[in-house]
Amino acid sequence: MIKKNIALYSFVSLLGFVMQIWGLQARAVDYELPDVNGQMQSLDQYKGKWLVVNYWATWCSTCMKEMPELISLHENNKDNDIVVVGISFESIAQKQLKEFVSDKSIPYTVLNTEPVRVTPLGKVPALPTTYIIDPEGNVVAGDVGIITQQDIEDYIANKKAASTVAEKATTEDNAS
Repeated sequence: MIKKNIALYSFVSLLGFVMQIWGLQARAVDYELPDVNGQMQSLDQYKGKWLVVNYWATWCSTCMKEMPELISLHENNKDNDIVVVGISFESIAQKQLKEFVSDKSIPYTVLNTEPVRVTPLGKVPALPTTYIIDPEGNVVAGDVGIITQQDIEDYIANKKAASTVAEKATTEDNAS
C-alpha cells in the first residue's frame, strides 16, 4: 500500500512539475479538429466529464504500446465520467487515418492535426503526450511517454478526493 501511494504521489508530482515547465493553459476551449470522417469536433463537447487527450501517430511504436491502455480506459469508463480522445499528430491522409483506426479497432474519437510546436492544450515535445482536462474544461495535467489506465484513474480519483475535501472544508467554514 505504501509503495502504491508513493508511486501515485510521484506520478501526481511529476504531472504538476511537467505542467509548470510547459506552462499549461488554464482552459481547453475552442479547440476544434477534424475527425476521421472529416467532421469538425470540439473538445468543449466533453465538458462535464474528465477528458484524456492523447497525442500520438501511426508510426510511433511507443504510442502503439500505450494504445491498449487507452482503449481499456475508454471502454471501462465511457459511460461514467472519463472519456478518451486521440489526436493523430502527423501529416496523414484522412482515408489512411480512418483505415488505421478501423484496423486497430480504436473505439474512442480520433481527431487529426498537423504537428505544431504548441497546441491549444500546451506543448507536444514528443509522442505520445497526454493531457487531462477536468469536467470544467481546465487542463490539469500533462505527461510525455506511456501512461497507463491505472495512472490516469488514480490521478483522477486523487483529484476528486482533494476536491471533495476542499468542498467540505468550504462548507464547514461557511457554516461557522
